[in-house]
Formats: sequence, structure tokens, C-alpha cells
Amino acid sequence: MNRKLLEWLCCPCACGELALSAERWAGDEIEEGLLRAPCGLEFPIRNGIPRFVSSDGYCDSFSFEWKVHRRTQLDSANVGTRMAGASESAFATRVGFPLSELAGKLVLDAGCGAGRYAEVAAKHGAVVVAIDLSFSVDAARENLRGLPNVHVIQADIFSLPFSPGTFDFVYSFGVLHQTPDCEKAFKQLPRLLKSGGKLSVAIYSSYNKAIVYSSEAWRSITTRLPKKLLYCLSFVSVPLYFIYRIPVIGHICRGIFVIPMLPDWRWRVLDTYDWYSARYQSKHTHWEVFRWFEDEGLTDIKVNPGEVTMLGTKI
Repeated sequence: MNRKLLEWLCCPCACGELALSAERWAGDEIEEGLLRAPCGLEFPIRNGIPRFVSSDGYCDSFSFEWKVHRRTQLDSANVGTRMAGASESAFATRVGFPLSELAGKLVLDAGCGAGRYAEVAAKHGAVVVAIDLSFSVDAARENLRGLPNVHVIQADIFSLPFSPGTFDFVYSFGVLHQTPDCEKAFKQLPRLLKSGGKLSVAIYSSYNKAIVYSSEAWRSITTRLPKKLLYCLSFVSVPLYFIYRIPVIGHICRGIFVIPMLPDWRWRVLDTYDWYSARYQSKHTHWEVFRWFEDEGLTDIKVNPGEVTMLGTKI
């Protein structure tokens, strides 16, 4: 943790600023220490990461996922491969504005995983605060430790340690629908924006009923399996990819058992495990999410490519 992070942190219960007690430094980074709130709450700093939660709660599947696939989706780890630049391309499509606009902006990555999108935002000059409930934060810090403009925190999206009006831009891609209450999770984010700040989210859609019903049937079983067993079973996506590309037969099979149709087998295995392991997985419509933006007073709401992907601006 860099001391500069204190400028933006506060107690999650909104009682005031946090006092730092550093126990071990590594250069300019605090590796071990404690953050104390005026209300008496204390939050440890372990492995250079402020921890505002004591466990990974319902996100233990992601803790496992990002430990195994720490670098799979990083653009810096895919140079020269068929997935080169995939994370930056997805990020740019979802935000819907030139990434050059991120330069000098304070950005919140709400659900950072192993840091694939935080790396992209930082590359374009943003100062990124990346949070996650899972222990993927350890993978993210390891991946991003060479970027002084990235700060990693372990925190719960329903109890974030930031004051209202802190960030210029907030994004959450592929995360909110994997919380116990997607709408409630969404509504934690707009208040963190400065006036004129933007919020971008990407959420699973509910339009393809065959996929919705079949995946929920499978997930009633897969979410109960041991994580290592389910991960091994996810390798079935490697050969299924080629079967699913067969006309007619492949289309029918995709409606029975969903896998991501990604050309890189590592990404397929990762996303298959992600799809079938998450304890919570809700699906939504554009109208539904558009209403959330309106309820929170966001304007200039734009629909971007993706499942349910939207961008809004705070007045």
C-alpha cells in the first residue's frame, strides 16, 4: 500500500478518516500495518493490501480461479498470441469513449479480479483504485506491482471505504450479477462519483432463455461441487469448442450446455469455471438496468456493445 491511498480512504461506516500505523515497509510501499478508524474499527494491511473484510465470503470460487489463472487475461501476458490486446479491446468497447480521456483521472475498478482492466486503465494514464472481495487481490497486486498508479484493496462492494464524490470514473465489468443483489450492488457506485463523473457497467443478459434455463439447471449441480473437481471438469470446454462450431449441431449443443466460444483454450477453461462456479449469478434486461441508472440520477445514458453494457454521467 502506498501512503497516497490514504487521501481517498475512509472508514466504511463513514465515521471519518483512517489513521495509519505502518509496521513494515518495502521501499515506498507499506507491506504490513494497520488502519484505525475514529469509531474504533481496525483494518489490517497484509501483503501490501488494506483488508476491509476478514474473509472472501461468497467469492471463494473467484479466490481459487484467479490464483490458478493469475496472468491468463492480462494483455501484458498475451503479447504475440491470438488474444493479444483482448482486454484493452473489451474495455474500450464497454466504456464507449476514447481511452485517452482516462489520463489523470481517478478511477475505481469495482471487482478487479486479477487486474486485467486495471492494467488497461493504468496504461492510459488513470490512477486506479482496484477493489475485490475475493483473494484475487493478491494476484492483482502481484500482476500490477510495477505500476505506481494502481492501488489494490480488499473490500466488500456493499461496504466500500470511500467518501461520496471521490472518483472521476467507476467501472464494473462482469461482477455485479455475481453478488447476492445486483441492483443493490449497482447502487453503491453512483454516489462515489464526482459531478460530471461517469459510471460504466457490464452485466449478464436474460434474453437467451435456452441458455438461461440450461445453465441454471447445470449450476444447481456445479455450484455444489468441490472447486478443484469443477475446475478439472471445465476442461471439457477445450474439445467442445470444435464441436460447437459445427453448423446446426453446434447451435443445438450450445443451448444445452453453455461454454464461452473463445479461441484460446486457457480462456475457455477459465470462463467455463467462472460461469459454473459462482455462488450467485443473476441476469437482467437493458430496460431493468436503464431504470437503475435513472433511479440514481445519472444522465446521458448510453447502451454500448456487449450483453447489458451501459454508461451514464452524474450531474
